[in-house]
Amino acid sequence: QVQLVESGGGLVQPGGSLRLSCAASGSISSISDMGWYRQAPGKQRELVAGITNVGGTRYVESVKGRFTISRDNAKNTMYLQMKSLRPEDTAVYYCNVQGRSGWGPFRDYWGQGTQVTVSS
Repeated sequence: QVQLVESGGGLVQPGGSLRLSCAASGSISSISDMGWYRQAPGKQRELVAGITNVGGTRYVESVKGRFTISRDNAKNTMYLQMKSLRPEDTAVYYCNVQGRSGWGPFRDYWGQGTQVTVSS
């Protein structure tokens, strides 16, 4: 089976920083695109940042210049460095990986979610 384990969330003051990590393990053999999504109470889940297999990135407009997505392919790990955090960044953040197990088809895998709370 494939496992995605997220870490790094927590409570931070406005203007502070956090770094989220997402590590894939288990039977996963190849990873293509990866991304971070977030969902606040009463709102739809949205793509925050995405990264391709060769390092191309994209961001939702509200986090441009503040968040940086990266990946370490040797470790099957993805990161989201968040700075200048705002209360509106408060949400559960989910790791998403497009990958395959063995020679199976590519599919989406999801992490368990990690809470980020920005409050004074």
